[in-house]
Amino acid sequence: MKMLEQNEIERISRYINGMADSSDIVWVENLFSYGRKNQELKNHLENDWENELLDQSTSDVDLNMMLDRVHHLIRKKESQKRKTLVHRMAIVYMKVAAVLLLPLVVAGSFYFYLNNTPHGQVADQVVNSEIYAPMGSRVAFNLPDGTTGWLNSGSKLTYSLPFSENRKVSLEGEAWFDVFHNEKRPFEISAGSSKIKVLGTSFNVSAYNEEKYVEVVLQNGKVVFSDNIKSDEVILKPSERLVLQDNKLEVNTVDPSKYKGWTDGKLIFRGDDMAEVARRIERWYDVKVEIADHDLVHFSFRATFKDDSLEEVLKLLSMTSPIDYKIIPRQQLQDGTYEKEKVILSKRFKQI
Repeated sequence: MKMLEQNEIERISRYINGMADSSDIVWVENLFSYGRKNQELKNHLENDWENELLDQSTSDVDLNMMLDRVHHLIRKKESQKRKTLVHRMAIVYMKVAAVLLLPLVVAGSFYFYLNNTPHGQVADQVVNSEIYAPMGSRVAFNLPDGTTGWLNSGSKLTYSLPFSENRKVSLEGEAWFDVFHNEKRPFEISAGSSKIKVLGTSFNVSAYNEEKYVEVVLQNGKVVFSDNIKSDEVILKPSERLVLQDNKLEVNTVDPSKYKGWTDGKLIFRGDDMAEVARRIERWYDVKVEIADHDLVHFSFRATFKDDSLEEVLKLLSMTSPIDYKIIPRQQLQDGTYEKEKVILSKRFKQI
C-alpha cells in the first residue's frame, strides 16, 4: 500500500508546529477529517510507532522532540459531542502518544485539552490548555517555556498558548514547580484569590478548593506571594513555608524535602497531627477517611512510606499508636456509580 510521501509528512509537521501556510492547513484538515477511515495514514503512524518501540536507542533519544510532536493533540475526552478536527487528530495519534508519553509520566495519566479551532484560522491563535492528574495518581508535566514539575492527585493546571511570552498558569490542587529562569518574564501562578510570582525557582504549592487554604513551600530561589484578601506582598526565602487559612497568614521554617517527597512516590509525615495524616491519606489513596474518636486529633506521627499499600500504612500507624482501623470496600450506589473506599480510624482502649 502506498505510504505517505516525505513532503506530506512535512506538511503535517508544519501544521502541528504552527508553521503551516493556508494550503497546508486545508490539506491537513481534509486529511485528518477522515483520519479514522484513512488506512494509509493509520499504517504510517503505527509503523512509526513500532519503529520507535523496537529501536534500542530510544532511551537515549531526547523525548522532548517526540513529545512536542503530539503535545498539542492530546486531550481529555470530556464529551462525545465535540467532533472538531483536533479531536479527530487526537484519536488517530492516540496510540502513538500513549507510548511516547509513558516514559515521561511515572504514575498517573496525562491529559491535554485544546479549544476548538475554526477552519482556516491561523495556527498562532490563543488556545487554552489543561493538564489533569486523576485521583490517586501523579502526573509529570513539561511546559513550553522549559518549566517542569509534577501534579498531585486530583489536581489541574491550566494555561494559554502561546505560553513563553505570557507565563501565567492557574492551579487547582497541588503541584511542584521547577521554574525555568527568565528575568524579563516572571512566572505567575493563580490559586484561587492568591498569586505567586517567581523568576526561576523550585517550590511546592497546595491549593485544593475544598480544603480552603493555600500553602507554599520554597526549596530555593525566591517567590512573591500576594492575595486579594491581604494587601501586603510576602517574599519567601528558601526553606520557608507560607500558609493562608481563614484569612490568617503564617510563615515558618521547614524542611522542603518533606513537601517534595510526594513527587518521588514518598508519603512523608514529620510530626503531623491525625487531621493532616488523614487528609494526605485521602489524596494519596483516593479514599475517604473518617476519624471516629476526637481524641485521635492530638496524636502526631513521624514516618516515611514508599510504594506501600493502604493496608500497610494503616498497620504501621496502628503498631505505633493506640489506633484501630476498619476498611469498608466501595459500594455501588443506586445510580450505578461507586462510592469511595472508606477508612474508619478509632482509638484503641486498653483491655482490662
